[in-house]
Order: sequence, then structure tokens, then C-alpha cells
Amino acid sequence: MTEIIKKPVVSTPVRVGATDSQTYEYLVYCFFGTLEVLLTFRLLLKLMGANYGGGFVRLIYGTTRLFILPFEGMFRRFTSQGVETTSILEPSTLVAIIVYSILAFGIVKLIRISSKEVEI
Repeated sequence: MTEIIKKPVVSTPVRVGATDSQTYEYLVYCFFGTLEVLLTFRLLLKLMGANYGGGFVRLIYGTTRLFILPFEGMFRRFTSQGVETTSILEPSTLVAIIVYSILAFGIVKLIRISSKEVEI
């Protein structure tokens, strides 16, 4: 017959919730993720020649204006005149999206280094 062998069960402590450093990481990613989405909306609205009279368009332009200012004037804006709208490509928005992504990554790495949770 088959013999049943009972092995002792070793329990490991289960961590519930995030550590403080993980909470800070989530906040950084949440802030910069929201900013990236708003900047992407700005880029697309400018490319599609959105009417500034719309409330949503004004909200996006007004919210992102402060974050675009450090990059204004680096490159010329490119415009394309259509039948009804003027399409605008703002390279400063593209640069801002890239820079803020790198900045978020760097801040999270600094948080991990300061909390001694560095991934190798």
C-alpha cells in the first residue's frame, strides 16, 4: 500500500499593502503618467487643429502650458494649412514628453536607492 507522508508546513509572512517607498513610487508614476497623458492630448489636439473655443481644448492647453514653457523656443513650430483648420506640430511638446518620462524614471530610481530596494 501507499504510505502517506506528512510534511510540516512552513508559513512565510505575507506582506499586506505597499511599503513607504512603493507608495512614493506610485505617486510619482501617477503624477507623471497623468502629465504624459495630458501632453499627448495637447500634441494630438494641435496636430488635428482643434478649435480653441472648446472647453476641453482650453482645459488641456491651459493645464499643460506651464509644463511646456521650459521647452518653448527650442525648435520652430511646423504648421500646415488645411481647408478648415491649421494643423500645428509643436516639437517642444514632444521634447517635454520625453524629458518628463526620463525624469519620472530617475526619481523612482532615486527612491529605490534611498530605500535600499535596488533591483539588479
